[in-house]
Amino acid sequence: MELTNKDILDYHKGGKIATKVTKDCISQRDLSIAYTPGVALPCKEIEKDPSLAYKYTAKANTVAVISDGTAVLGLGDIGALASKPVMEGKVVLFKKFANVDGVDIELDEKDPQKIIDICRALSPSFGGINLEDIKAPKCFEIETELQKLVDIPVMHDDQHGTAIITTAALINASELVNKKIEDMKIVVSGAGAAAMTCAKMYKKLGAKNILLCDSKGVINHKRDDLNIYKKEFIVETEDETLEDAMQNADMVLGLSVAGIISKEMVKSMAKDPIILVLSNPTPEILPQEIVEVRDDAIIGTGRSDYPNQVNNVLGFPFIFRGALDVQAKKITENMKMAAAIALADLAKEPISQDVKDAYGDDSLVYGKEHIIPKPFNKDVLVWVASAVAQAAIEDGVSDIKDFDIQEYKKYLKKCI
Repeated sequence: MELTNKDILDYHKGGKIATKVTKDCISQRDLSIAYTPGVALPCKEIEKDPSLAYKYTAKANTVAVISDGTAVLGLGDIGALASKPVMEGKVVLFKKFANVDGVDIELDEKDPQKIIDICRALSPSFGGINLEDIKAPKCFEIETELQKLVDIPVMHDDQHGTAIITTAALINASELVNKKIEDMKIVVSGAGAAAMTCAKMYKKLGAKNILLCDSKGVINHKRDDLNIYKKEFIVETEDETLEDAMQNADMVLGLSVAGIISKEMVKSMAKDPIILVLSNPTPEILPQEIVEVRDDAIIGTGRSDYPNQVNNVLGFPFIFRGALDVQAKKITENMKMAAAIALADLAKEPISQDVKDAYGDDSLVYGKEHIIPKPFNKDVLVWVASAVAQAAIEDGVSDIKDFDIQEYKKYLKKCI
């Protein structure tokens, strides 16, 4: 598939989203109900009981996609306005994959505290807030402090989406090569928001030997130039470079820059290595280069033209779908892990013909080239949303009573 610049720009002309009116407004009666005087009644009901906003407005199905444009895709700090096509795209994915309505909000503001204040003030309008493309380390502060101030779920997808999906990949890949996660040496190339959050999630899964590498090398006990977030990953080791760290490593996760991993580094890894190289559009090392020196590797990238694509669309639409449907007040660590486990489990299920047709591959089956579900697997909605919703109930972050997980799964299946 070859796309020209004209193809791409033509697609984006006029934007990619619009407002859809869900109720009739074709008569004087409709107008009287939709606006004045009829609209006063639900206003009064919500004033008496704020939870009724979930019943009488679109709050229950609407997420704000908010960015300051400081870390946009691979483009960096391009500013709020230039980030708008990406945020509109995120809204499109929410709607198309999980029928969640989104509103993109680009903030011409870079001060973390002011962003927190703005988001807090906006929060009554939405059922959730998806923070997007905000650079580290301020993204950590914004997410953490904002969640303390609002009673709706807040998630910085660049961190958690990648962590959830690569955790699913790690669960299945480690099983396929018969390695225990707690015994594995895991190397992370990159120390940004996604990299650090991935490492935290791997720890929660049981990993004990994780080496994080930033642009200056391994984050070890010799370093005195680390911020508070990187200090959490200090380890006592003589390894100082990425090349040092990758020797006898069982897994490497690339969230850094193109071409930073060499074939020699890959050759030095342990037997049956797991190699997830996610820099886009060009990964840390190309899959074909890995294959030239290893025939035992499990390989994943962020690209759709190679097996095992780590695509955040497997996560955020369905995580918010489950959270919204039980009116969750936050997204907990257990909810994120539930999503990862659901993705890992679904990958082992028989693959439908629809998915095989979408990718033109009748040979698709669980194994080294299919350790996570494909983005167009419609069953992701049922598996992930239900797992997240159940975890929210179990964690006590939802006020929904008598939640029936089986009935909810039936409902989700009807939505496919």
